[in-house]
Amino acid sequence: MVKVCILLTLIISNIAFSQNLQSEKIREIVTSKKSIYLKKGIFHKSGTKINGNLSSIRHSFTANNGYERMVFDFSSKTVPRMYGYISSKNKKLYIDLFDTTLSDNLGDFGNSKFIKAVNFFPVSKTTISLEVIFKEIVKVDIFHLQSPGRLVIDILK
Repeated sequence: MVKVCILLTLIISNIAFSQNLQSEKIREIVTSKKSIYLKKGIFHKSGTKINGNLSSIRHSFTANNGYERMVFDFSSKTVPRMYGYISSKNKKLYIDLFDTTLSDNLGDFGNSKFIKAVNFFPVSKTTISLEVIFKEIVKVDIFHLQSPGRLVIDILK
């Protein structure tokens, strides 16, 4: 009886403190800038399997526009399938890139106005998880471009 009570307490406490991602709206990443900045939420880019390589990451801040643009450059014509989550509470952006490898000469990211760090976690030979850690709570607008494939993230305070 005591074991059952302990087990139920553990299950209920995990449910109470876990994150409910089912309440989040899942947005599909589109191929044009919409200027809809989000503080939180789930996003994805589906489609056919495309083997790609993340060849570079670059960024720039334009004071006139008020946002910093971060661009992930891919060797393929389009961006790969991906899934991600924006968490303003944690000041992070999580992205899983499928059917993608990481270039050996990605280079240094440099200094950024809003980005503290970009961390890569190779999950398998063809799946990369990455997290973008922000210096403060920000909003992001995410879209992709083709020929070559680029994932664009505009970051606004």
